[in-house]
Amino acid sequence: MATEHDQMSPENDEVNHADVSHHAVKNNPLIELWQVISVTGLAERVLRLGTHVLVITLILLAAWGLRVFYTLADVVDIPSGSALFASQPTEEPVDSLLDLPEYVRRAEEASGVSRFVSPHTDLPSEARSNVQIYTVKSGDTLFGIAEKFGIRPETMLWANQATLGDNPHSLRPGQELNILPVDGTYHRWSVGDRLEGVARFFGVEPETIIKFPGNHLSYNMDDDQSNLDIGAGTWLVIPGGQREFVSWSVPEIPLDDPEVANVIGSGACETLSDSAVGSGIFIWPADNHYISGFDYDPSANHMGIDINGEEGDAVYAADSGVVVYAGWNDWGYGNLVVINHSNGWQTLYAHMSGLYVSCGESVLQGGLIGAIGSTGNASGSNLHYEMMFEGGRVNPEDYLP
Repeated sequence: MATEHDQMSPENDEVNHADVSHHAVKNNPLIELWQVISVTGLAERVLRLGTHVLVITLILLAAWGLRVFYTLADVVDIPSGSALFASQPTEEPVDSLLDLPEYVRRAEEASGVSRFVSPHTDLPSEARSNVQIYTVKSGDTLFGIAEKFGIRPETMLWANQATLGDNPHSLRPGQELNILPVDGTYHRWSVGDRLEGVARFFGVEPETIIKFPGNHLSYNMDDDQSNLDIGAGTWLVIPGGQREFVSWSVPEIPLDDPEVANVIGSGACETLSDSAVGSGIFIWPADNHYISGFDYDPSANHMGIDINGEEGDAVYAADSGVVVYAGWNDWGYGNLVVINHSNGWQTLYAHMSGLYVSCGESVLQGGLIGAIGSTGNASGSNLHYEMMFEGGRVNPEDYLP
């Protein structure tokens, strides 16, 4: 007869183990809390927070442990007598004991300014007193050369009258120009010249010429100036000197006497008939409306503006009028057209490569009269344009839109 124990099946055994486990879980509050947390979906956040708390706790424990370690470590006490002894000065200076080199304070340290090493030696510029020779290069202009050497354009003309003829358009590559050390004029002494007369002609005092070091003149101002020994052919710098330019400008050409222009070339006209009358309001005589060469500068003997343009570009009448000159000009303008507007105004168009009007022809404002070029004394292809009112030249830029 089987006992009760023998009659128990394996299924009953598994049920008993489950009951035990369930009973253990039910009696453990931490496990029950975790199950509640898991059911609410906060398990992952709680694990992350617990990890952080654990790490912080470990760091605090490590810091506390290090503090305890150093507190319990042995400390070496320095006897108070040794400390007093160390604070007393020795009988010999420390420098002599260590045999240190003597310190010399440098000037730049005293001033507080850093010193930079430069491989070049910069010498202070000194005022020039001697005349230099400059060879003109391609692309040079009278104004550019003057600016390079710090002098005025008129000084360039006055110092090179034999080469440039007072005409800034006469500049050519290869020319050798005198570059004065100061603004003024340059005079070649001739037989019969007297210092007082030369000084008066250029508008300066005789002492100005004598005292200029570049002239190398030895003279006692108490002596008679007639005793000044200056050899014929000697060149003298006249600081501050001035003179009138040789005029190469076309004069006013009146309608009733156009033949007065015969002196300037073969394009002069004979008598003229009635002509178109200008409005006194002007347009640009070329398609480009800007200056590419020289500007209006009477001080440099340049009485017009050089308008930019390529060879063959159109030239237009700036206002209505009659052509009083059409042809070659012997004074450096090259192919030239002059229009009298019958109202006190006269306009001039120079350096053209071709002329499309003839002498005595009436033209309307904007009419084609020629083509831009570089004939005559021209510094490249451009249109030299001048304006005159009642015999006096004006700046064209003041009357162009």
